[in-house]
Order: sequence, then C-alpha cells, then structure tokens
Amino acid sequence: MPVSLIFEGIMAQSDTQSGTHSAAQKGAGGQQAQAGQGKAASKPFKDRGARKILLVLILVMAVLGIALYLFFNRNHVETDDAYVTGRKISIAAHVSGYVEHLYVDDNQFVHKGDLLAQIDGRDYIAQLHQAEAAVAQAQADMMSYNLAYAVAQKNFPGQLMAAQGALDDAKARLFRAQTDYTRQHRVERAATTQQDIDYARAALDEAKAAVIQAQGQLTQAEPVDANIGNAYAHYSQAEASLKAAQAQLELARQNVAWMDIRAPRDGWVSQRTVEQGNFVQIGQEMFSIVAKDVWIVANYKETQLADMRPGQKAEIEVDAYPQLRLKGHVDSIQKGSGESFSAFPPENATGNFVKTVQRIPVKILIDDGLDDKLPLSLGMSVEPTVYVGE
Repeated sequence: MPVSLIFEGIMAQSDTQSGTHSAAQKGAGGQQAQAGQGKAASKPFKDRGARKILLVLILVMAVLGIALYLFFNRNHVETDDAYVTGRKISIAAHVSGYVEHLYVDDNQFVHKGDLLAQIDGRDYIAQLHQAEAAVAQAQADMMSYNLAYAVAQKNFPGQLMAAQGALDDAKARLFRAQTDYTRQHRVERAATTQQDIDYARAALDEAKAAVIQAQGQLTQAEPVDANIGNAYAHYSQAEASLKAAQAQLELARQNVAWMDIRAPRDGWVSQRTVEQGNFVQIGQEMFSIVAKDVWIVANYKETQLADMRPGQKAEIEVDAYPQLRLKGHVDSIQKGSGESFSAFPPENATGNFVKTVQRIPVKILIDDGLDDKLPLSLGMSVEPTVYVGE
C-alpha cells in the first residue's frame, strides 16, 4: 500500500477520534464544568503525547514503505527516455521520367512485390529495341570474322606454299633462259640469227623479272602466323563488340523493368512525396516503406548499466496505449553514447569539462504482446523496465 494512502487513513482516524471526543465533551455539559480544574489542566499534556505517538507511527510506516519499495524494485531498471524504432526503406526511382501511374497512398499497407508506381518508359522501350538490333549486328559480325579466321588458317599457309612453288618455277625458267641465251652466243654466227639472239635476251630478262616477282610474293606470304593472328584479332574484336552490345541490351532490359516500382517487403507506405504526372530523377526518393519489424531503443543512464546484460527480460509500457503491456528482452547495448556518434562529438580536453551522466542506447526486442489493432508507430514514447536480477 502506498505511504500516502496510509498517512491519509491515519489522519482521518485521528480526526474521527477528535470529533467524538469533542461531542462527548459537549454532551457532558455541566458535568465537565463541575469536574474541577485538575482534570482540565492534564488534557493538553495527553493531546501532545498522542500527537507525538501518531507522528512517530507515521514516520515508521513511511520508512517501512520506502524500504519495501526499494527492496521489491531493487532489480528493476527503468527509464522514460525510450522510443519505438524499426526499419524504414526508402523507395527511389531507378530511371528518370514522368510518373504515369501511382497505385498507393499514404499509410497504405502493401505486400512484397506489389506494384507501387509506373514511370512512362517509351524512350526506354525504344532503347531496348535498338540494343537488340545492335546485338544481332554484333553476332553477325562475329560469325563473319569467325569464318574468316577459319579460312585464314588454311589460306595463308597455302599462299606460302604457292609462293614458294612460283619462285621455284621462276628460277627454273630463269635457268632455261640463261642456258638458251648462253647457247646463242656460243654457236657460229651463221648458225643463228640476230632475232634468235634478241629472243634469248628477252626471255632471259623476263625470267629474271619473274624470279624477282616470285620472291616478292614469297616475302608477302611468309608471315603466315601474323596473318592468321590478324584474322583472329578481328574475330576477338567482334566478340568484344558483341559483349558490349549484350551489356547495353541487359541495361536496356533493366531500365524497362525499373519502369515498374515494386515494394521490396511488407509494410506501410509513408512520406509519399510524389504525385501522378511528376517528373522524377534517378535516385529521387518517392516514398518510404515502414516494415512490421519494430523494437525499442532505451537510452539508459550509464549508472544504470552495471548489471544489465543481453538476454535479460523486460516489460514495456506504451504511452499511447496504456492498456498494452509488451514483453521483451535486451538484445544489445550500443558501444558508445549518442554524442559519440554525432557529427560534432564533444571535446573534453578544452579545460572547460563539466562531467554529466551519459546515456547509452539499449536495443530491446519485443517478444510478446503486440496487437495488430494497436500498431506501434516509429517514434512512439515507451517506458521499458529491465529485470537485471533475473
């Protein structure tokens, strides 16, 4: 029983006794007046003694109540600096364009995969068709260069062999022309004519030219490996062009798929900042999805964490729903105070340091007690109590 109620009961009882005593005095009337001066003189002393006993009794009961309260709550660590938090997923546009259709509104519950909005994507569909055509062209080029590479593996060795044969034939013709020319100059002048000598000279010059030409053709045909490598390089280039075209095709397909904006998980639509017909940029946040998963972040004083450990049971009272009692457990204790993670942490080495009790965020998971009819919104104030002695 609270000490205040005990005190009020004792005072009420004292007032009742005082009233009864006063009524008895009035009823006695003349009898008390005749009792004499001796009894009247002793009454103030009796009243003061009764009041002292009453005050001592009240003090003892107050001390006893405080002691009992501290005893039964010695393992309870509570705070009112706590709130509900959870997962908030920002939904942004992957492609730019006008919002052609909008299918959700604020605070609407959606399931994973539900269509939220559609972006006008006629440009992206055209880019898809263009990428498909580029892939088809690259495939044809690669097939052509592949065939050319296969032919080159046969043609260039054959051309080398043909050049070698042509050179041998030209040398043989040169030898015959050289022999005929020599014979024309060895025979008697009467046995030949100037025309035959001229013909032999011309045949010799022609044979020499043929040898030079054959040597040139052989020189051109000799780099067989280089020529085959060149053909393979064209094939490799075509293959690379095909991969680039396929990458562009995949990107175009993704752009077309990203025209449909879908929910990544179950939750409630919040902070909708887009309307049908608006133009959105890539990465522009359109709305958020607040997931069902919620937990408590309790900012306990550092002096309250001596006996707190992960796994300890906890009870949570929600300010918005006094009838709701949640049960949970300590999940983890943050390795740093809130100030430690701020953009401008405090500098304690300035000489003006004033020690203040820091608060450390403690994550408490909810195990039982949630009611779908009483959803917990992010940021709601709660009062958790952790049982550190259990």
